[in-house]
Amino acid sequence: MASSDRWLRNLNDDPQPWLLEESDAGVRAATLMGVMGRPASDPEVAELRKTAMNLDPIRSILAAQDPAGWWVKPGPGYGPKYSGTVWNLVFLDQLGADPTHDGVRRAVEYVLRLCPTTVGGFGCSGSHLERPPPPSAVIHCLNGNILRAVIDFGYFDHPAVKNAVDWSARTITGEGVDRWYKSGTCGPVFECAANERQQCAWGAVKAMKGLAAIPPRRRTRLVRRAIDVGAEFLLSRDPAVADYPMGYGNVKPNGSWFKLGFPSGYISDVLEVLEVLTELGRGSDPRLDNAKIWLLGLQDDQGRWTNRRSYHGKTTVDFEEQGQPSKWVTMRACRVLANTKVPVAA
Repeated sequence: MASSDRWLRNLNDDPQPWLLEESDAGVRAATLMGVMGRPASDPEVAELRKTAMNLDPIRSILAAQDPAGWWVKPGPGYGPKYSGTVWNLVFLDQLGADPTHDGVRRAVEYVLRLCPTTVGGFGCSGSHLERPPPPSAVIHCLNGNILRAVIDFGYFDHPAVKNAVDWSARTITGEGVDRWYKSGTCGPVFECAANERQQCAWGAVKAMKGLAAIPPRRRTRLVRRAIDVGAEFLLSRDPAVADYPMGYGNVKPNGSWFKLGFPSGYISDVLEVLEVLTELGRGSDPRLDNAKIWLLGLQDDQGRWTNRRSYHGKTTVDFEEQGQPSKWVTMRACRVLANTKVPVAA
């Protein structure tokens, strides 16, 4: 076994041949990049991403898009939940859609026109009116998800994206923020009204994913400080326990933390904490060891992971069958294990 494949010793079997099946171009491309280290510019990867555009679920998502760029109804894209404009844009990114495709570009440009707010961050609403939502609509989970998608699709230099990055970094650190909103982001370090004004770890994960998409050489001092603050917040608790601050009288972590799934909306899971911290170069922190051990314990005898949160019946098109071995969740797990120190050997 090559040294680069030592992580496979911790698996019950090698799932890579399954992930690399030619019938699943999107998963194959994601595996070549995330697990095997191929760049997006690799000719095979680029060709696979183009092929995936003509296969479900990407094909059906794009077929449902209005020529103007939105899904279901115009407006700033939150509703219907999981099938509206913002959700489809985020899911297309997670599926590795080709950034040069006309439908993808129309979606990005529509969101960049409708979702920027006067405070800089991206906001959403269920309104059908084509006007930006109020500043109080900006919260870390949605802003982070949108940032991740539009940066991945090549729009980092767009003024609205720069403003949303600045909003994210400043609200994480608390620097230069003149006003907080009791109905939205209500304080620094991920304080959020959706979590009874306590720090929201789901929001932190999504915000970190958005900032992680920025090429390291292009991260400002403020962004680097925000990443440090966010990473330390996520590492301040054991992700395998996920006892982050809980509002509304909850004394046990939300069970969704422990249900690995695909695609990913505003809910996060233990694996996504591992993913974003690994992407930010903190994946070998020993405080993540318990979470990796927990992750390894979920694999089946073929080294595969199950999709326990697929949003089946809620998205524009179903991605995978809930409760069944998942290529996308398995790829996510392998991407972490292949790019970080694994604490336990089989």
